[in-house]
Amino acid sequence: MELTREDHEAVSAAIHEAEKRTCGQIVCVLAHASSDYAYVPILWASVLALVAPWPLIYLTPWSIERIYLIQLVVFIAAGLAFSLAPLRFALVPRAVKRARAHRAALEQFVVRRVAHTKNRSGVLIFVSLAERYARIIADDGIAAKVRGSEWQAAIDALTGHMRDGRIAQGLAAAIERCGAVLAAHAPPDGSPNDLPDRLYLM
Repeated sequence: MELTREDHEAVSAAIHEAEKRTCGQIVCVLAHASSDYAYVPILWASVLALVAPWPLIYLTPWSIERIYLIQLVVFIAAGLAFSLAPLRFALVPRAVKRARAHRAALEQFVVRRVAHTKNRSGVLIFVSLAERYARIIADDGIAAKVRGSEWQAAIDALTGHMRDGRIAQGLAAAIERCGAVLAAHAPPDGSPNDLPDRLYLM
């Protein structure tokens, strides 16, 4: 996930332009991963280490000491192998990844103060690359006025660009769509720009 200064500037400019037409606020957060899943290598290494001795006990005349030593080697080797990021992420069930990413999105909604705008018309665009997860969370003031399909159009625009590795362009497209939705349901009312027009990285 390498974004250039021009990418950051393009996202900031897209937010600034979109917010000219609305009293709403748009916040973008891009995460490399929503969790490091540090428990996964230990969990899977423990399972392999617990299974490994049984065939050796029944099929070999080896001593308990030798089998225990093999079990220890299996645990260490598996733990090191599963610590490699691609393998570690591959071993995490999809439902767990989505749950972690969703939780991270909600946390960023609070941390970035999206719910603290005057008109409760803040919108968070959250993307977590490792989990292949994208979500738009709207504050209460705007969520009640907008159908889910309108936010989905912004997600579709985002993911369409990101499949080709064009992260900044995808975010800009989603921002433009969100800006159009906000302009229709939360027109300008003189409220100040409470939140920075920038891309946050996790």
